[in-house]
Amino acid sequence: MPQLIGILLLIAYIFGVIKFLLGFRRTDFEGNQIGLALLWPVLFAMNGNYRKNFFKALKGS
Repeated sequence: MPQLIGILLLIAYIFGVIKFLLGFRRTDFEGNQIGLALLWPVLFAMNGNYRKNFFKALKGS
């Protein structure tokens, strides 16, 4: 069961990275696209502005 949870979390992480990269042009961010995409879980949890832009990116792709 813990392995299944780990696999599901990994899939969610990869999904978030891909969707963010595909919709990055809709965000207010400039540059460092890869860094922002890879750190999305941490930034999403800690930064309201990032959270708003993350949702913009998800809806945009």
